Amino acid sequence: MNNNPIGIFDSGVGGTSIWKEIHALLPHESTIYLADSKNAPYGHKTQDEIIALSIKNTDKLLSMGSKIIVVACNTATTNAIETLRKNYTVPFIGIEPAIKPAALKTKTKRVGILATKGTLQSSLFSKTSELFAQNIQIFEVVGEGLVPLIEENKIDTIEMDLLLEKYLSPMITSEIDYLVLGCSHYPYLIPKIKKIMPSNVSIIDSGEAVAKQTKSQLEKHNLITSEVIKPRLEFYTNKSTSTLKQLLKEYSKSINISFLDF
Repeated sequence: MNNNPIGIFDSGVGGTSIWKEIHALLPHESTIYLADSKNAPYGHKTQDEIIALSIKNTDKLLSMGSKIIVVACNTATTNAIETLRKNYTVPFIGIEPAIKPAALKTKTKRVGILATKGTLQSSLFSKTSELFAQNIQIFEVVGEGLVPLIEENKIDTIEMDLLLEKYLSPMITSEIDYLVLGCSHYPYLIPKIKKIMPSNVSIIDSGEAVAKQTKSQLEKHNLITSEVIKPRLEFYTNKSTSTLKQLLKEYSKSINISFLDF
């Protein structure tokens, strides 16, 4: 079992930002990544719909032999991970906005969070904010339209620039000093965000923390691979493979990207 792959799923291609961190920390581990781009974004769906999609993705990853599952989607984590953990015995790693480190480090006591509607309205996000962000002003912005543009490989477009200017301007006016990225798609926008935000604003995403937690859980359950041969790195999408290929082009010689109707 310990030589089986790590399973990872997201509402689309964004979770590859998480995969990159996991692969960097655990280079010998085989991985299977599911990009549910056909149903992206999850942020506007009801909780029941998000749970149903998360169960579908989990069942597919388990049928492919996954030993642990990383829910590389903030919306799926905040809405469905409790249900997944109750219904399956495999370990699950979730991802949620990094409110805690931002709240602990902020000097202005003003923190911005850019996330999907589904994440910001979830009970898990609400609990996390109440727990760690007392006496901190949280400026929440729904990144409407950002995920579809990333899914369509339209990161470097005027449309993307205009949306980011629109969403980030109020945070600049509010003098935040930390910006939390609450969607696994958004790390791909960091170069653009840095051009817009003042240099004193720190940007936080959850990728590295998720990778560390994945390693910790693998060790806890004695699931670290014993193989030192080249790992299998498989990516499946139920839509066009072109955006995945673009986002992962530096890994093109070691990965396999395929269409899969799931």
